[in-house]
Amino acid sequence: MKTSLTLALVALLATAPAFAAPTSAARARPHAIKPPRAESAAKEDAGGQAKALFKPGDARSTGTVTVGGQPIAYDAIAGTLVVHAKEWQDTDSVEADAVKSTDKDKAGPKPEASMFYTAYFKQGVPSATRPITFLFNGGPGSSTVWLRMGAFGPVRVVTTDGRHTPAPYSVVANDQSLLDSSDLVFIDAPGAGFSRIAGKDKEKAFYGVDQDIHAFTDFVTQFLTKYDRWRSPKYLFGESYGTMRAAGMTLALQKADVDLSGVILLSDILNWDFMPDDPQLNPGIDMPYVVALPTYAATAWYFKKLGNRPADLRTFLAEVEQFATTDYQQALIKGNDLPDAERQRVAQRLSAYTGLPVPYLLKTNLRIEYGAFQKELLGEQGLTTGTLDTRFVGATLDPLSKVASYDPQGSAIGAAYIAAWQNYVRNSLRYTPDIAYKSGIPIYSKWDYKHQPPGADQPMIALPNVLPDLASAMQQNPDMKVMVNGGYFDVSTPYFEGKMELRHLPVPANLRGNIEYHYYESGHMVYVHPPTLVQLHNDVADFIRRTSGAR
Repeated sequence: MKTSLTLALVALLATAPAFAAPTSAARARPHAIKPPRAESAAKEDAGGQAKALFKPGDARSTGTVTVGGQPIAYDAIAGTLVVHAKEWQDTDSVEADAVKSTDKDKAGPKPEASMFYTAYFKQGVPSATRPITFLFNGGPGSSTVWLRMGAFGPVRVVTTDGRHTPAPYSVVANDQSLLDSSDLVFIDAPGAGFSRIAGKDKEKAFYGVDQDIHAFTDFVTQFLTKYDRWRSPKYLFGESYGTMRAAGMTLALQKADVDLSGVILLSDILNWDFMPDDPQLNPGIDMPYVVALPTYAATAWYFKKLGNRPADLRTFLAEVEQFATTDYQQALIKGNDLPDAERQRVAQRLSAYTGLPVPYLLKTNLRIEYGAFQKELLGEQGLTTGTLDTRFVGATLDPLSKVASYDPQGSAIGAAYIAAWQNYVRNSLRYTPDIAYKSGIPIYSKWDYKHQPPGADQPMIALPNVLPDLASAMQQNPDMKVMVNGGYFDVSTPYFEGKMELRHLPVPANLRGNIEYHYYESGHMVYVHPPTLVQLHNDVADFIRRTSGAR
């Protein structure tokens, strides 16, 4: 695993951070129930067999939200489904042999996860033709409070764009909810939100690339059965690390006889070789600096740090992308053989695009370390820019540090999202468990990053790459479409990284037209910028309508 990946993972965990009066947003039905305890100890029956660790449960309510001037009445369900771990013993042959040779009942209860979800079904429409979209954030270890309360749920929290949002927090009916085009299921990952894990070696069973893909695949197939949605057009919407999960699930679901109509990626990271690292500790890996450069340039453009600032951002970024993949990439590849005169020329071009001084860029050996740009761009003002969204700024906590020590966007909006959700889930959805809601859990250091791509006979000892999974799924299901979305001001998963990843997707030419790209003048969570929330909603709703045949 990469040496300085922690900051990147913290940023991803914070991602993917809606809510005013619940009068029209959600009204509890008279028969709404308090869900059963979400976490309970395993007990043994008279025969000595271990009973289930968890029991599924739900609370039901109804509501109405107006989108595009049209009122949409919906049923809301907040509940849990219980999923079981993959054949986790097989990941370690020594342990597998030991487990198989013992009495499994004595080895302890098998690992289970109680996965929390909120589902919204439009009333009065046939489920067989109604699209259904499963949405999740990433982390790894993040709940899905961000997409649920910031983007597409029937209510959303109002936050101040670009700076800290103070209490009291405002919640409004969400006129950009995706209920106009699809039923919605927001899912919390095992261990996060109201989801919990238990059983023998539970962390090993659920905290890993392939383990996580399996758990979500199990959840989706159970959900389709429970709510009779097997015939519906089906979509996945993943944000941040959730895009890795979604891409991996396309193939996993196919193996479970589930064809998807589409997969929607927001702020994608499908190949972790593109993740940045400290150039002093991981020399020779240059692609992360190439794909991050356009985002640095977009940020310098936003803060007017460019000498001859172009009027149009997209035209400017096309120029930066060209430089990044030609002169800049060639200079990085040359390494120590780069002539001094060429090094000086490249540093000057970098300075013109990023607003950073030439002497600083020469000292960095033309490689801007992850977190350094955020610290340096406004350093003379004592300010640090955001990582998830560089439009956000905050005080520099340590002026002598080399890289940023926190993300101003997370500090600016996190409390508002959680306060809004805590009120909404209990008072509107009537879901009142006796466990705490965990917006995120710090599991990145425990995460199992091994992934077994199609064609491999065992998990790879490398950073995960799910491009082969997505490619295999597209070739087996040529009708599945892919929508790629990103923000120009996102350093954690730079928009150009997404472009470069999909450029290398190993599919034939006739399938490349199944992929479309949409980029916005916002950050990682593009929906926190109100104008781009409208654009994102319209683009995603249009994608679902075009690819599902929905009217």
